[in-house]
Amino acid sequence: MADPSSYRPKPGEIPDSPGVYRFRDEHRRVIYVGKAKSLRQRLASYFQDLANLHPRTRTMVTTAASVEWTVVATEVEALQLEYSWIKEYDPRFNVKYRDDKSYPYLAVTLNEDFPRVQVMRGAKRKGVRYFGPYGQAWAIRETVDLMLRVFPVRTCSAGVFRNHVQRGRPCLLGYIGKCSAPCVGRVTPEEHRELAEEFCDFMAGRTGTYIRRLEKQMMAAAEEMEYEKAARLRDDIEALRRALEKNAVVLADATDADLMALAEDELEAAVQIFHVRGGRVRGQRGWVTDKVENVDTAGLVEHALQQLYGEERGDAVPKEVLVPALPEETDAVTQWLSGRRGSQVSLRIPQRGDKKDLMETVQRNAQQALALHKTRRASDLTTRSRALEEIAEALGLDSAPLRIECFDISHLQGEDVVASMVVFEDGLARKSEYRRFQIKGRAGDTQLWHGEGQDDVRSMHEVVTRRFKRYLAEKDRTGEWIGGDDPDDASDDGKPRKFAYPPQLVVVDGGQPQVAAAQRALDELGIDDVAVCGLAKRLEEVWLPHDDDPVVLPRSSEGLYLLQRVRDTAHDFAIRYQRSKRTKRIRTGPLDAVPGLGETRKQALIKHFGSVKRLRQATIEQICEVPGMGRKTAESVVVALAQAVPAAPAVNTATGEIIEENDGG
Repeated sequence: MADPSSYRPKPGEIPDSPGVYRFRDEHRRVIYVGKAKSLRQRLASYFQDLANLHPRTRTMVTTAASVEWTVVATEVEALQLEYSWIKEYDPRFNVKYRDDKSYPYLAVTLNEDFPRVQVMRGAKRKGVRYFGPYGQAWAIRETVDLMLRVFPVRTCSAGVFRNHVQRGRPCLLGYIGKCSAPCVGRVTPEEHRELAEEFCDFMAGRTGTYIRRLEKQMMAAAEEMEYEKAARLRDDIEALRRALEKNAVVLADATDADLMALAEDELEAAVQIFHVRGGRVRGQRGWVTDKVENVDTAGLVEHALQQLYGEERGDAVPKEVLVPALPEETDAVTQWLSGRRGSQVSLRIPQRGDKKDLMETVQRNAQQALALHKTRRASDLTTRSRALEEIAEALGLDSAPLRIECFDISHLQGEDVVASMVVFEDGLARKSEYRRFQIKGRAGDTQLWHGEGQDDVRSMHEVVTRRFKRYLAEKDRTGEWIGGDDPDDASDDGKPRKFAYPPQLVVVDGGQPQVAAAQRALDELGIDDVAVCGLAKRLEEVWLPHDDDPVVLPRSSEGLYLLQRVRDTAHDFAIRYQRSKRTKRIRTGPLDAVPGLGETRKQALIKHFGSVKRLRQATIEQICEVPGMGRKTAESVVVALAQAVPAAPAVNTATGEIIEENDGG
């Protein structure tokens, strides 16, 4: 535990101007990022009597070992730089909102020749139009199913689309009128794109004009006694109205706004956001956070705005944002939001009317989300602390192991041997620092050792050695190991580097042999400040180095439960990696043996000929017609395919149908 006075800057060194500051720990890792209108006043508040500081702030300043700052011209620049550094460094003491789920969006891929309507999650892609987020994926599918009757846009995947292009006949949706079947040329690319754009216009809220146009067409068809056409238009109008009913009107003035509400206690806070577009609630999302820093409601709102709009541009930032409390620097935040939208954004607290009523609904949702979260975690903060204390007591550690790393080995009958490393900090998984290893074996070996037990032991020794060699290399590079002259090495930027941060405890999946191998690896590297233990699956016994008898934790022990969770996480992570390697090896085809043939040209060959089977029948001259293919490479392709024995045809066991090969092997 550091004494803040040991790294306190002199008062005259700190400028009295806007800026962003970073606290670093003894390993040079950034643990907190903040901004201030006056750096001198803000930083001075951290270096007062520890008894006067908030408990969370006190923990942060005693964990830190140094502080540095960057001066900026305006408060808006400070806001932007603070957000960038929080995203870059992932500081452990900053508020981090965790999405309680990966929210699905309704997406239209306008960046494709034939735009597709689909459900998408994760990071947004360029050229894709998004609507939502929605609470559930089934809600999107219901809406799409209703609208495909009127806007028969493609919904199939790229593989299915290519398959039907080759077959020359549409899928079932094409036959029942819920797809315009661009795969067989029923509509031109331009006509299909126009359909997709009309779909987007309708979802964006421009509904009244389109429905009125359909009603006029229906009346005109009835007057001309085209009753079948009129009936079809009538059903289309009804389908669109049912789709609209799923997004009830809540604001009468076609408002585009986001409404944010907070529910909080001393330890945690829940945020709920309703996205209102065209007067209707088009989406909802929520976050929950541990209040690891001393922050009030206004500060939580500011952090949430950064999280919500930090990566957004244009219309994704609404004209109006309604919040329960205004940030301390309201003008700076408003200016930042306006800059991201490209036009003026209003940030305010609703006082009366429909918007205030809707805000109360959002507030109730936030309170329910916090209550549900607390029920699920069941005083998780207290439980995690107790678990770490129990582990420290059982293993005889001087302090609770705030950082635990666990290693596991996975293979299938000695092949595709891999290892995993998972990291838990303060009892919570830190997925950004998980690592995977491909086991190399002994120098000069072309095959792995025989005997499953020996394979696991030697593999464990190898992976622990490699991990801590990297740790020592990072310490040497940053001047914290032998030969270091400048602890403030400019190349050390404070990011959470690979292997740069040491654990207090290493856990291995296994018993005495695996524990001994891990301890031997540390001893060989001269590392004596990292504890080692193993958790054997059969009886859930905890093994320590040099002990003949295991440590048996009570079955109801929170410490045992945490060790099991760490071990099981490492096991699952290793198995997923091993399976992916095995799958990749199994899928290796004859084209992979062609020297100099990369993935791009391989895909170009398959796209040109349709399948490996047809490529095998092609001549050298025909292969040379593919863009980027020279005669020498074409000859190599022909030789490789001639030497490869064609696999037996795949058969659909349910129908007996032979499935033609259509991939790149």
